[in-house]
Amino acid sequence: MCGPAADFSDYLAARSAFRYPPIAGAAEWPWDGQRVQLQPVDEADVLIVVDNSVDMLAAGSDRVRRPEPSWDNFERPPMRAEHGLSLLLTVRRDGHESQILYDAGVGRDTALHNMDRLEIRPNQLRAMVLSHGHADHHGGMEGLVARYGRGLPLVIHPDAWNERKMVLPTGAEVHMPPPSRGDLDAEGVQLVEERGPTLLLDDCVLVTGQVERTTGYEPGFPPQHVRTADGGWQHDPWVWDDQAMVVNIRDKGLLVLSGCGHAGMVNILRYARKLTGVDKVHGFVGGMHLTGGLFEKIIAPTIEELTAMSIGTVVPCHCSGWKAQQQLALRLPDAYVQSSVGSTVRF
Repeated sequence: MCGPAADFSDYLAARSAFRYPPIAGAAEWPWDGQRVQLQPVDEADVLIVVDNSVDMLAAGSDRVRRPEPSWDNFERPPMRAEHGLSLLLTVRRDGHESQILYDAGVGRDTALHNMDRLEIRPNQLRAMVLSHGHADHHGGMEGLVARYGRGLPLVIHPDAWNERKMVLPTGAEVHMPPPSRGDLDAEGVQLVEERGPTLLLDDCVLVTGQVERTTGYEPGFPPQHVRTADGGWQHDPWVWDDQAMVVNIRDKGLLVLSGCGHAGMVNILRYARKLTGVDKVHGFVGGMHLTGGLFEKIIAPTIEELTAMSIGTVVPCHCSGWKAQQQLALRLPDAYVQSSVGSTVRF
């Protein structure tokens, strides 16, 4: 299906009938079914450190703070956009503030450069989370760790260490290197390898672990192959290491952050609600993976589900794609927020 010249048409034709396969290497689902006791927070900010686009003239609002242009705006190195994602989550509860860095972009110094340009110093950084093992989310991790993350925990799914590649419909192959365990060990990172849910910041932030697949139409990442123990390659479209972060905003509902959303945005939101027992989704920030011919076909059912959830704020980033952004802006004009590097969204 993903060999040379494959066009995924057979996959698309069967997508309404497919069943998600069992998790490789896991005898049981890594969640015992007990609801996670996620403590509510008073408010949360999400700073978009790295994303695919930057708009220095984007208008702010009561819920979005954009970087202020200055007289020397064009005399200093500009903020960088790239095909990657990094989000800095700040939560406040009972007068205390804590931060988590979610992903690190693809460039080795892009996240650091943008933080310096924004004069951001994450002085309350207490943990890091890797959404999954693709390089556009961990490429800048080493530099961030060296400056800010020594001794901090890094929550990572065990499958994130897998060596992977994409096999495109043309037959072209793209190597997808995993993060370096040796480099992270050398920087003194406390690796927290977990397939199931993890609570951070005094039980105020939930890392979902691998996400339950229930929709039947969100296909994972069909071009992906994984290196096997004997040195060969095996088709592995499911990206089980894809994990989201969840915060419960007091009296408002859940705020969900996603890296790429390979598990499927709807699957992610459903699972966040199931884990926590909180039905209301207050906001979403991150990748929705609705770009490209394969995924544009699921834009409509995704938006239908979001509409049914009455989501309060949606900020599609990274691999969401322009068609999905356009449709979200049309269908959910009160909820939609345009992403841009350097913007801070408040919940």
